[in-house]
Amino acid sequence: MSLFNKVSGAALVLGLVFSVAHAQEKKLTRKQLPPAVEKTVARESEGATIKGFATEVENGQRLYEAELMVNGHHKDISMNRRGVIVEVEEEVSMDSLPATVQDGLRKAAGSGTIGMIESLTKSGKLVAYEGHVKTGTKRSEIQVGPQGEKLKRPE
Repeated sequence: MSLFNKVSGAALVLGLVFSVAHAQEKKLTRKQLPPAVEKTVARESEGATIKGFATEVENGQRLYEAELMVNGHHKDISMNRRGVIVEVEEEVSMDSLPATVQDGLRKAAGSGTIGMIESLTKSGKLVAYEGHVKTGTKRSEIQVGPQGEKLKRPE
């Protein structure tokens, strides 16, 4: 097999992998939500503006996400089919965070500029803070633990 064929085949496989991974999230309408998810959305969205809904499979489990605006900030709620909240990502301001968390985020961002910061709560427990960082033209995400510590693995 020639080098060209090997490189072309590898590029094709990578393209398929990325297109499948990207295709996992699917936009939904409210009418398409399972009844238990709709019930949770109705409760959690009181006083909020609903921006949209999506579904995706994470770690073999189908999750439903509601994207909300609450008092001018973003809040995304992920639920399982039974309407049980699995994860909440909620926008927070840098100055609302403890100094140790601010320092941890700045250290993780390096020379990058931190944009939106979100708290990540799983099963009702704060597990991390996530910052959206821009370094030149590159965008990335950083995470620190609830006390600003470096995480052993991303949440």
